[in-house]
Amino acid sequence: MNKIKNEMKIEFASKSANEAFARIAVAAFASQLDPTIEEIADIKTSVSEAVTNSIIHAYPNKDGVVKVKASLTDDEIEIEVSDTGCGMENVEEARTPLYTTKSNLERSGMGFTIMENFMDELKVESIVGLGTKVTMNKKIKKENSVENTY
Repeated sequence: MNKIKNEMKIEFASKSANEAFARIAVAAFASQLDPTIEEIADIKTSVSEAVTNSIIHAYPNKDGVVKVKASLTDDEIEIEVSDTGCGMENVEEARTPLYTTKSNLERSGMGFTIMENFMDELKVESIVGLGTKVTMNKKIKKENSVENTY
């Protein structure tokens, strides 16, 4: 396990307007690792999906708090998105592609699938009545720095 070099934490109200804030904050933090545009896009999309899940599913009919924590090592970012909402009874079912409890809101049920495809690791922990924590890791691949010699 690599040693943590830097860390940040933010928390905000579970309002849809805050999803963009979380996505941009984590992307700006991740930029310290000098990721490619594609790696940044993967991180932003995954954070967006995790935060949106908390906003839409964790606090039905009330506002709550969503927390985002990110930590950097030499070549990896770990992102935790957590809430203290209603939690999920069956995490494996929720991770099934196209599964949604909010079809009336035109939710695609692809959030966890997208996170799995864009990140290197995805862990989902949830306890009914206590909330959910999604932990995602992505290794930032360093380009071979070859100096041009003429």
